[in-house]
Amino acid sequence: MEIAVISGKGGTGKSSITAAIANVIGNVVLADCDVDAANMYLLFTPEINEEKSFVGAEAAVIDYDICTNCGKCMLYCRFDAISKNKNDKLVISDVFCDGCGLCEKICPVNAITMHPSTESKLLNGNFRFGKIVLGHLAPGEENSGLLVNLVRKKAREISEIHNIEHIIIDGPPGIGCPVISTVTSVDYCIIVTEPSLSGLHDLKRTIELVESFKLNFGIIINKADLNVKINAKIIDLCKKNNYDLLGEIYFDPNFVDAMVNTKTIGEMFPKSVSYNIVNKITENILNSNI
Repeated sequence: MEIAVISGKGGTGKSSITAAIANVIGNVVLADCDVDAANMYLLFTPEINEEKSFVGAEAAVIDYDICTNCGKCMLYCRFDAISKNKNDKLVISDVFCDGCGLCEKICPVNAITMHPSTESKLLNGNFRFGKIVLGHLAPGEENSGLLVNLVRKKAREISEIHNIEHIIIDGPPGIGCPVISTVTSVDYCIIVTEPSLSGLHDLKRTIELVESFKLNFGIIINKADLNVKINAKIIDLCKKNNYDLLGEIYFDPNFVDAMVNTKTIGEMFPKSVSYNIVNKITENILNSNI
């Protein structure tokens, strides 16, 4: 079974719950598809067996042996990525360069060329609950949706090779292209939300997304005691629309303590109420007829 854990916004506790689910199952392929801010490696410190470069963009490079320092590229760069340093020398910012290639085309002496950036990575290896696949998109680079697809493809390959039944996906926040790439054709989506105004708003948008793909999904309310009134609104939303409310987890400092010690809540606090709830939710999903 391929399960994606997503949230309409950041900060809901999605990754903490994903890690706890991996702990419950015990032998999984964990795919970190939050490629813009992958963090599962921080928690699990995996042993990386394979690393491949992912070309997410191209970067402009100046050949100073040819460059006449005319400044035409700086004048036409709409991203303000080209400037002159204290030595009056043209330099291109790695952060602001969008890789559009205009500077290469307008340079009168052909001193600028576009080079593929290989800073982004696709990695996989072992961690204490099975196998892990990570995508790391370098700052300023694009095609995050494509990198997510590659992470998922690699996770499926590893699942087949090692006969691992379950793939757990830690998805990115929001409802953009990386999330769409994360949830496409999965068996089940877990939406993690929180009782806040932004949490409720983004929950509705996330539900619209997964329903548009006709996916099976359920909702976990994390930090359910954060706002009692909004928590009640989320529960009412689920009842009125027959959404599957998987469970409510109250704010639990044990999650924080476990993360600080690079552990899941199940490893440090296996008898905690929160871990017991995650355990039951996971078992119910795996035993369902999806």
